[in-house]
Amino acid sequence: MKLAELNAAEIIDRITDGFFSLDTDWNFTYVNHEATKLLFRNREDLLDKNIWEEFPEAVDLLFYQMYHKAVNEQVSVTFDSFFPPLQTWFDVRAYPSKNGLSVFFQDITKKKQTVLKNEQHYQSLFEHHPDAVFSFDLQGNYLSVNKGMEQLLGYSEDEYLSLNYLPLVADTHVEHTNEYFKRAAKGITQNYETIAIHKEGDKVPVSVTNIPIIVDGKIVGVYGIARDLTKEKQAENMLLRSEKLSVVGELSASIAHEIRNPLTSLKGFLQILRTSFEEVPAYFDIMTDEILRIESITSELLLHAKPQAHNFKHEDIQKLTSHVVTLLSSQALLHNVEIKVTYDSLPLVCCIENQIKQVFVNVLKNAIESMPNGGTVWVHLESAADYEIIIQIVDEGCGIPEEFLKEVGMPFYTTKERGTGLGMMTTNKIVEAHGGRIDISSKVGEGTNVVITLPIEQNLHLLENR
Repeated sequence: MKLAELNAAEIIDRITDGFFSLDTDWNFTYVNHEATKLLFRNREDLLDKNIWEEFPEAVDLLFYQMYHKAVNEQVSVTFDSFFPPLQTWFDVRAYPSKNGLSVFFQDITKKKQTVLKNEQHYQSLFEHHPDAVFSFDLQGNYLSVNKGMEQLLGYSEDEYLSLNYLPLVADTHVEHTNEYFKRAAKGITQNYETIAIHKEGDKVPVSVTNIPIIVDGKIVGVYGIARDLTKEKQAENMLLRSEKLSVVGELSASIAHEIRNPLTSLKGFLQILRTSFEEVPAYFDIMTDEILRIESITSELLLHAKPQAHNFKHEDIQKLTSHVVTLLSSQALLHNVEIKVTYDSLPLVCCIENQIKQVFVNVLKNAIESMPNGGTVWVHLESAADYEIIIQIVDEGCGIPEEFLKEVGMPFYTTKERGTGLGMMTTNKIVEAHGGRIDISSKVGEGTNVVITLPIEQNLHLLENR
């Protein structure tokens, strides 16, 4: 062997990569020292032996396919593959020539184990993250979703993988959501809020983070993390409602006290005037009734300012309803509205009479005023489950748009041209103080259905601590 050949053999024998060469019949022609260590074979046991006979397990693995590709197409190949008999991952580079194939290889088992471990950690984070986690391609098509995403919008994983994100965004939020996605697809992480559409049609407020997926320096997709904001939004609305009620309370107290002072003087002088007449004119009675009514209104205003004493008594709800219907009959007549009342056998209800009357007045007035061209209001009373009664008031009025229904009862919210929004707020407050609830449903152009549920007996201790 020539000196140059000896020097080349010595160099190859000392390199840290495993190396072997094969002839055109797939027989080993050279094996360096590192290769004997990696393959756990002596050099003499491999030279002039066929690789596929010495390592038959490799025939069904990527080694066989890639070596033949290199030889047949005369191209170099690079690949990673696991060799089960040795429980080893190899990084392989094979270079063809007219005389056969030269192969360099390294043991990358530890590196692979680290990568696989990291992939498992990522997969675990992806699958068990409490929020919804998902990934898109650059066109916004779903590539993967976790259980949190399935629970968020109700679709299964298979259903998501056939969807684009756009149909799952509320129409009013599509434009800005799409803009955020495009920015993420250009490499800029985005944080924003939007409205998603549940499979059942419900709107779900969500907080979203979009993160670009970068592989080998190239953006290939977008990761997403979404969190349901429904409970947070409800808490915000409750806080806003509480703040508005606080403002109304302060305003009501101020107005009530301003009215009560001159009212007391007027009431006193009216009594003095009455004693100076031998015959009391009829208008004195009317004036007295009106002053009492103003006093009643100021008392209602003070309901918003501070807790009132709970003078609960057992009352006949049927009788209370009849009184209110009689009171409003003239207004109903002016609007060409007929009020029809039906009821079952009802027990006495523990309540505050004037407050419950006020509830019926507010709801029936709204029903009458919603029908400027006339119509019918149905009032039905019935008992349910021996511990509560249900009062249902249905009109044929203009109805309330669905998006405004949740605002009914909020301070200063009204659909009337000259309304203040305080009537239904008072109604809600009274019913809540009685341990009851109000449910309102409505269809535009068809009318509104108000269902008031009241417990028959009150937990007085609970009410006193409200």
